[in-house]
Amino acid sequence: MKFVDEYRSGESVGEYCRALAEITTQPWTIMEICGGQTHSIVKHGIQEMIPPELTLLHGPGCPVCVTPMELIDHAVHIASLSNVIFCSFGDMLRVPGSEKDLFSVKAKGGDVRIVLSPMEALEIAKEFPEKEVVFFAIGFETTAPANAMAIHQARQENLKNISFLVSQVIVPPAMRTILEFPDNRVQGFLAAGHVCTIMGTQEYEPLAREFQIPIVVTGFEPLDIVQGIYMCVRQLEAGCAQVENQYSRAVKKEGNLAAQKLIEEVFQIVPQKWRGVGEIAQSGLGLKNSYSAFDASTRFLLESRRCEIDSPCISGEVLMGIKKPDECTAFGTSCTPDSPFGATMVSSEGACSAYFRYKRVAP
Repeated sequence: MKFVDEYRSGESVGEYCRALAEITTQPWTIMEICGGQTHSIVKHGIQEMIPPELTLLHGPGCPVCVTPMELIDHAVHIASLSNVIFCSFGDMLRVPGSEKDLFSVKAKGGDVRIVLSPMEALEIAKEFPEKEVVFFAIGFETTAPANAMAIHQARQENLKNISFLVSQVIVPPAMRTILEFPDNRVQGFLAAGHVCTIMGTQEYEPLAREFQIPIVVTGFEPLDIVQGIYMCVRQLEAGCAQVENQYSRAVKKEGNLAAQKLIEEVFQIVPQKWRGVGEIAQSGLGLKNSYSAFDASTRFLLESRRCEIDSPCISGEVLMGIKKPDECTAFGTSCTPDSPFGATMVSSEGACSAYFRYKRVAP
């Protein structure tokens, strides 16, 4: 298939690895932002294929992983109510809260439904007007247009029995937090291609200038990743700090203007807490006042409480690129996808789940 098979060519990947070896003269540390990129890197053994001087760190690019525990607890509370149909993407069901997860609510009879699109939640709300339907609207900028469209459509159709529990996060502020971290080791970024299909590449230019760091937007196939690494190292070796677009077959500099307009119609920028990281200024999208009637967090109030639990989980350090999953003492033993301590082991984009699936050595 065009644009798939050609980006999985072992011969082409090998050529870029050899080219990397030719231009690399010193150690460099590069972080890939997206969990999809992390899974591709681990699955295909890219870290082992590139020169040993190059270190790849895994960033906070998994929206499931960074959804705060307090919000999981709120979702569990709402889903437990007898008059609620709670709709969510499947990988949110096993994300642990402070006491339980959505899967355990479903197992005890809660009406928790896995959907593939927020528009499905609208159809369910129409089908069951006597029920309160809640959609768990999570994601980076990639999912924001679809969630915004569903919320906009709900208002257009005057649906009174649907609301949205929102956890939309924005990537550049998290990158800034990583770069400002005292122990930061990141010298270059591979930015998430799917985010940039929506937002374009321009929003990364201030970061590249301010921190003098190359940022390369890449896709998710092995050749995409290795080309992106090559472009990043080429800049590092030359002392450059620019935003480059490896994923030009899908990403335009200006992004998707219609999608951006829809996001701006429904959402406003707000502070956002990232699980394992803490609150990051201007890193979230919350509903505008004109759409506040569809805010599940106010429709179903839950008394605020601290959600600190005693756990050996180091997912926060993994998300910040401080440690790798297999440096955790619980990895693959007491913490597994069937019995996870943290969201990074649950999500299909989590770094811990990637290591468990592709790198774990069987006992």
